[in-house]
Amino acid sequence: MKSIEDFIEKYELAFDGATIIAGVSGGPDSMALLHALHHKIPGTAILIAAHVDHQFRGEESEKDMRFVQEYCVAEGIRCEAQQIDVQKYASEKSLNKQAAARECRFQFFKEQMKNHQAKYLALAHHGDDQIETMLMKLAKGTIGMGLAGIQPKRRFDNGWLIRPFLGLAKEDLLAYCKENHVPFRTDPSNDQDDYTRNRFRHHVLPFLKKESEDVHKRFQSVSESLTEDELYLQALTKEKMNTVITSKSSSGVKISVKHLLELPMPLQRRGVQLILNYLYENVPSAFSAHHIKVFLEWISKADPSGSLDFPNGLKVVKSYHTCLFTFQRVQCENISYHYEISGAEEDLMLPNGFSLHVSRQGSAPVPNGNEVFATSPQQVHFPLYVRTRQKGDRIKLKGMNGSKKVKDIFIDEKVPLAKRDSWPIVTDAIGRIVWIPGLKKTIFEELDVTNNDRIVLQYRQHEKCRGLAKNETGY
Repeated sequence: MKSIEDFIEKYELAFDGATIIAGVSGGPDSMALLHALHHKIPGTAILIAAHVDHQFRGEESEKDMRFVQEYCVAEGIRCEAQQIDVQKYASEKSLNKQAAARECRFQFFKEQMKNHQAKYLALAHHGDDQIETMLMKLAKGTIGMGLAGIQPKRRFDNGWLIRPFLGLAKEDLLAYCKENHVPFRTDPSNDQDDYTRNRFRHHVLPFLKKESEDVHKRFQSVSESLTEDELYLQALTKEKMNTVITSKSSSGVKISVKHLLELPMPLQRRGVQLILNYLYENVPSAFSAHHIKVFLEWISKADPSGSLDFPNGLKVVKSYHTCLFTFQRVQCENISYHYEISGAEEDLMLPNGFSLHVSRQGSAPVPNGNEVFATSPQQVHFPLYVRTRQKGDRIKLKGMNGSKKVKDIFIDEKVPLAKRDSWPIVTDAIGRIVWIPGLKKTIFEELDVTNNDRIVLQYRQHEKCRGLAKNETGY
């Protein structure tokens, strides 16, 4: 088949001495591929057929497997076959049958690539499959590379996945099988309209072929153009995202909201997709262009803080000028606590990654700033208590007749939303808030610097969570 030779030349494939795994179902498409490769690849290449019995059709499915195995024995082709209870796998993973079948099939192919140190995995998708795929993607609102449909060559495990038949129609493969006396089996489920692909195949594809006999070539040409455009835009996005992404780790990515929104919209969309591709091992099928649209609309609003939940546990937290994508709850945050400070010297370790150092400094100078709080039993009722915030918390501040909500102080001081629930609040023995470490103090008469009862509290970041706070949370 000349298309194989043209494909090898166009994509500069090196089949000499290579091992090629061919995915073979037993249908006309894959049998044509197996036959063509067997007769067209160099004699130094090794061809191996790989078949998966999904066990959807019981005895009929097993007959398909036996058919492929017997054909390979007759032709002198090595065959690797496996039966997998895909229905059980689908139930365990909460997937539909087709998605589960694909996962199982590709996992088997990957195992065979490793076992035989194969360079290529060849699949029999053809031009009609390409039309169906692109139309299905378009109907779902897919954008970017997904809209370009099936790729003729892409990386797969440590080798390449190739599809030499994308330039051919189904009719071409049936004609090839007839001309070369290639046997095949048919799957009766392909005649049913239960699956979306089958409905496109039975009702939309015939109409398009009446309008243009070589419509499969037109779609393939569009696919290649879209792919070229997309690769260029992706490269440009990677370059621009260097100024957008401020930190990243295996558990999260932090970005500058301002810098993301300064990019043109096509690069914004692809920038978000780039982050998702980095964080997800495989972007879940539940994720769609709609999620990216919702995210971009949400992040462009004036609200200073908020969060979104994405599929598979990915959380997006916006806090003023930054936005964090993460799968993990930060270990040093969001823990309720309530501690007592008697006035004795100590280092109180807080779950948010900071500590309160308590000391008696007598007449020694006390540093200025809201990170330090000096008082004595003559000013406040001891013991003091350190706790997380509560609904309705208020503090009396200098220059105010009344008091101010702690919530409003957090907003004014631009405290990240993710940190507010774990921020320490210091109260006296009767429950009055006297200090919000690092932010505000309540009004007190000046202390007598000679007062030997003076107690000084210093708010510091402790080493245990310093690296985590810097490298993982990004805040």
